[in-house]
Amino acid sequence: MPESQNATACLVTAAGEVFYGRGFGAEGEVVAELVFNTAMTGYQEIMTDASYASQIVTFTFPHIGNTGVTPEDDQGPDPVAPGIVVRWDPTEASSWRAVAELTDWMAKRGRIGIGGVDTRRLTRAIRHGGAPHVVLAHRADGIFDIEAMLRKARNWPGLVGLDLAREVTCAQSYRWTEGLWSWPDGFDKAPKKDAAPFRVVAIDYGAKRDILRSLASSGAEITVLPATATAEDVLAHDPEGVFLSNGPGDPAATGAYAVPTIQALIERDLPVFGICLGHQMLALAVGAKTVKMGHGHHGANHPVRRNQTGRVEITSMNHGFAVDTQTLPEGVRETHVSLFDGSNCGIELEGRPVFSVQYHPEASPGPQDSAYLFQRFADDMRRRRGA
Repeated sequence: MPESQNATACLVTAAGEVFYGRGFGAEGEVVAELVFNTAMTGYQEIMTDASYASQIVTFTFPHIGNTGVTPEDDQGPDPVAPGIVVRWDPTEASSWRAVAELTDWMAKRGRIGIGGVDTRRLTRAIRHGGAPHVVLAHRADGIFDIEAMLRKARNWPGLVGLDLAREVTCAQSYRWTEGLWSWPDGFDKAPKKDAAPFRVVAIDYGAKRDILRSLASSGAEITVLPATATAEDVLAHDPEGVFLSNGPGDPAATGAYAVPTIQALIERDLPVFGICLGHQMLALAVGAKTVKMGHGHHGANHPVRRNQTGRVEITSMNHGFAVDTQTLPEGVRETHVSLFDGSNCGIELEGRPVFSVQYHPEASPGPQDSAYLFQRFADDMRRRRGA
């Protein structure tokens, strides 16, 4: 929608570009970083992924909202992405699983949407110029103070130096036993792959539910601890393995308190498995550095090469920071590489059961090429148990 006439939503970038459209969801205004996601399914999983804190998502696939929403697809208690941008207005839900419309769901949870936007143009701008700071507003009366919105976009400090894990982590520890969903029974309530499940402590930097379900289905009994947990907090649960979850924000900021914990756990020779922000936390703990990417990786079709075998896995990704491969110290091996831009996508410590990946092997949404990583973690714990 190139003109303001009849517009009820507006997106303003820090560069001064203005996009008008039709608003849906909640009314209001939000300032955030703008990213694009190329996944063709899973908009609800994306919006409830805590890694999208302070990020407005532009969906390149036009059919957003057509399958409605269902609590089974939530990756957290509420949507975290503050807003979304779509090409076509959300249509009436057409799915036997739907229990509500996307627009109603967003309105009840204070999330803003704008439809009728040229998302191809917007995506090209993000690819060439990087993820911009923007203000998104939805007003039924269609009255927008563009100059004020522009000032807010330009004054927003951005994600660098921002510790968002504290904002999305759990308030207190809890147990998790639910496994993956399967037809026709739904979620597995008590997965038992081993007579005695592995005791796993998951540090929650913004953990997705399907990651925890994947761990449970691989034979783990999970205790989830807040992001600020110390090594003593973790070891008090006598874990056989430690999982480092995904999450939002600048890994260097979160690392200020997370890195000492991880370093102490590595010294105990415990199996450690990290995903996304957890991968970046592990890299920082062993002496590497992270960098802010131009527009990041957000989608369910990212090719990654597994260096050991040369096999290419199609993966789901959501990250705006990356591990700087050039800073990996001796004794840390790069295991996976993005075939889009050559950025680091995995590491392991030589001679220790410690590894991590940048992408999401639980595939919510996305392909399941990398589900073997959960089994690798279980195998590491099994070997330690038998030692």
